[in-house]
Amino acid sequence: MDKKIPLFIVTGASGVGKTTVIKNLRGLLPEVDIFEIDAIHEFVGDDWNRIQNIWLRVARNIAESGRISIICGTMMPWDAEKCEDYQYFKNVYFLNLHCDDETRELRLRARNWSENMIHEHKSFANWLLENADKAYTPPMPTVDTSKTEVYEVALKIREWVRGHIIN
Repeated sequence: MDKKIPLFIVTGASGVGKTTVIKNLRGLLPEVDIFEIDAIHEFVGDDWNRIQNIWLRVARNIAESGRISIICGTMMPWDAEKCEDYQYFKNVYFLNLHCDDETRELRLRARNWSENMIHEHKSFANWLLENADKAYTPPMPTVDTSKTEVYEVALKIREWVRGHIIN
């Protein structure tokens, strides 16, 4: 690539609305390619390292045409850094979608999740909040989806993306 461009990852624990926000994001950011990390899970299986490598390869190929990508799905910086194509991006920016525990419980119960899985994702969500400034460079902003309408969440993500594109 002649000029490296950034990659954006919208992450968060399960139940925060990463998948739900995609449709609105696509309407608000037609110049950006937006993907759901889980979209290939049924074809690839549970090899999350492989899934992440595939998505960074897709984003790299898109970047070679000068377009920016957003990957919506749970991904950690150290996992992204292990991907073969990580080096081809100017920066990889993370944004955390978060909801309160009560909202998360309701959303995950609607998916018939076990109590144990719900508890694990509550803990993971809290870890993300506690480590957004420590484990992420630059620090990872958080958007609360508990009571915020999906369109408003998408607007905040658009503002975050455009803020990094201008810089």
